[in-house]
Amino acid sequence: MLAQAAQTVGVAESLTAGGVMATLTSVPGASAAFHGGVVSCAAPLKQQLLGVDAGLISTMGVIHADVATQMAEGARKITTYDGKPTTWGIGTTGLAGPISQDGKPVGTVYISIASPTGSRVWGPFSFSGTREHIREATILEALSRLREELVGYQGCAKN
Repeated sequence: MLAQAAQTVGVAESLTAGGVMATLTSVPGASAAFHGGVVSCAAPLKQQLLGVDAGLISTMGVIHADVATQMAEGARKITTYDGKPTTWGIGTTGLAGPISQDGKPVGTVYISIASPTGSRVWGPFSFSGTREHIREATILEALSRLREELVGYQGCAKN
């Protein structure tokens, strides 16, 4: 869909540890639409690479809707090159376990999609199951949300 629409995507992942990028690039010809991404589990990398606000992280922690949004926006920014802006950014942050963090239970996830017209965020999701199940559920949800946003964006562009 992205290639057909001549659009591109960049990704910033935390708990999914590259799973979104791996899934995107498993499609033949994905390099026409996939610009790249970053796995940033450490808070300082979220700040340095993606531009996530340090004050936000210090007050709310890394598992937060605004962190996901800033990650998605950062993904668009860092994967833009040679005057070719990245159309879409995906940000995933959350907790796959095995223990809770920042007062949030295992399975808490936020997903954000950034576009040229703004950003949307979903969550908190409360995925259950094993660490791998939580990560897989997050990947599927993120790509499903990207698809929905892409369909909606194309619909608006045609009007």
